[in-house]
Amino acid sequence: MNKDVQTLKVFIYTSIALIAFAGNSVLCRLALGDEAIDAASFTSIRLLSGIVVLLAIFSFMNRGKANVAKGSWKGAFFLFAYAITFSYGYITLETGIGALVLFGSVQISIILINMFKGNKLHSMEWVGAIVAFAGFVYLIFPSLATPSAVGFGLMTMAGVAWGFYTLAGKGSNNPLGDTTSNFLRTLPFVLILVLLSFDDASLSTEGIWLAILSGGLASGIGYAIWYQALGSLSAIQAAVVQLLVPVIAAAGGVAFAREEITWRLVIASVVVLGGIMIVITGKQLLESVKQ
Repeated sequence: MNKDVQTLKVFIYTSIALIAFAGNSVLCRLALGDEAIDAASFTSIRLLSGIVVLLAIFSFMNRGKANVAKGSWKGAFFLFAYAITFSYGYITLETGIGALVLFGSVQISIILINMFKGNKLHSMEWVGAIVAFAGFVYLIFPSLATPSAVGFGLMTMAGVAWGFYTLAGKGSNNPLGDTTSNFLRTLPFVLILVLLSFDDASLSTEGIWLAILSGGLASGIGYAIWYQALGSLSAIQAAVVQLLVPVIAAAGGVAFAREEITWRLVIASVVVLGGIMIVITGKQLLESVKQ
């Protein structure tokens, strides 16, 4: 395949996945922030919706084919761990501090896990990661507040779990099949969660629909596309590009919620994008200069 075409496909896959992540955060905040549904029910419906949608798509795409989905129990565990801690974490955290803890944990965990495996970061990758994270912090700084210890701990766990889930997809040869399998394997965890939380369930029509949209669209399809993109991204690239999610969410507020474009959003966007570009191209540029 032509290199330019491959690069374009990776860009499109990554962009769609990041938009899905941003949408997921918005849907979660709408559902839990307005108390339209309890955290356990939101998580259960979210994962069940993902299972239904992914099974339907996988079955349609593989009619008459001997295409076996692999996935793993490890991937399923980290997916469920992320989903449940993410939901409960956002109950006690404001959006800004929740995003900081989540994406900070994601970035740090992926970098540390990658280094533990013996893959050291290049100096330019460190520079790019720091620059992008600085732009991310600058964007959400006005909304930061002292977090609750429980919320901070849960969101940190969510970030670490998502970091492991992301790295689990690095070697996926069948992104749709592996994502479908991972979601399907969360079913025992979901059933246990339903049994434990049944008496405390608090549902509304709005909350149920928000959970369905989060699970079927933003999570199920979004995560399958993310696994597709991961095949062409390094671990550090996968970590850093996710810092764009809050920027995309803020841009969505401008586009769809008639929020004003602020200099803080413009500056933060430029800094985060600049950091990402350093991570992606800095190593090659530095080596070409040395030559």
